[in-house]
Amino acid sequence: MLCIREKFQNKKILNVFAQFFFQGVVLLAPIGVTIWVIVSLFNWVDNFLPNLLNVLFPVKFAMVDGKIPKVTGLGFLVAIGMVLLVGWLSSLFFVERLVAVFDKVLEKTPGIKIIYSSVKDFLEAFAGNKKKFDQPVLVNVDAVDVWRVGFITQDSTDHFGLKEHVTVYVPHSYAISGITYIVPLTRIKRLPAGVSASEAMKYVVSGGVTDVDDNPET
Repeated sequence: MLCIREKFQNKKILNVFAQFFFQGVVLLAPIGVTIWVIVSLFNWVDNFLPNLLNVLFPVKFAMVDGKIPKVTGLGFLVAIGMVLLVGWLSSLFFVERLVAVFDKVLEKTPGIKIIYSSVKDFLEAFAGNKKKFDQPVLVNVDAVDVWRVGFITQDSTDHFGLKEHVTVYVPHSYAISGITYIVPLTRIKRLPAGVSASEAMKYVVSGGVTDVDDNPET
């Protein structure tokens, strides 16, 4: 009887330790992954300047083992500065005209235009002047009363000969991929006005784990 009681107590202690362990994982994992992503991105950008100088000037500025030493943070600041400088220059009229000409050349160059146009449109859809992922909706594409969270990217598909249809992009959970659907308007449900595009994106990417606030004023 005593042996059974000791086994029960030991099992209870192990369960408590297991509960604490998984609670610690749930708390630390998001923080650890976030820090890892930020540090990795920082190091990648920070290494850009010395790597570029090592390629362009392998001897002229070399100081350590025939290579240009890395100054932590300098490459990152230079990269940010360059991006800001390019963004400012692009707002100037004559530079804007020049960029527009260069843009047309790239978009008409065979082979290159596919890569260039795809990357450009994708980035502008998130952060440019042509934001596309700002209309979160529910779309029915699988079965009756089965809905996916998506984003309307084209309000008209007349160019495909489909009237009363829209283009909807449906992101995958825990991935950067997704599927594009062309569906009739009757299979679209608008989300409540209080649900922002960012909340809808977090909801679907997290697999529905995150909470959605449909009344942000409260």
